[in-house]
Amino acid sequence: QVTLVESGGGLVQPGGSLRLSCASNTAIVTLYTMGWYRQAPGKERELVATITSDGRTNYLDFAKARFTISGDLNGAKKNVYLQMNSLRPEDTAVYYCNADAVDVITMKRRSHWGQGIQVTVSS
Repeated sequence: QVTLVESGGGLVQPGGSLRLSCASNTAIVTLYTMGWYRQAPGKERELVATITSDGRTNYLDFAKARFTISGDLNGAKKNVYLQMNSLRPEDTAVYYCNADAVDVITMKRRSHWGQGIQVTVSS
């Protein structure tokens, strides 16, 4: 099955920056998009940004000016990154990596999730 491992989270002061990374294993046969979602306490999970296998990006409005998604999506292992600048307390959430992909086991297209990583913005 596809495994996605996030790293780079932690505690940062308001106005600071963090770079999240997500690495897949080699179980992805066909990748459509990778992306980042987040879930704050008491709220639903929401999209942050996505990137397609050909490099097209999409951001939710709150992320457009401050966050940048990038990826290394051509190798057997896929990597996606989220550079977050000018962080605010309201960015505090668990951030999840997602891959919309066909995996080598089921050979079906479905959504795969990482376990999530905490980002806390606080002084």
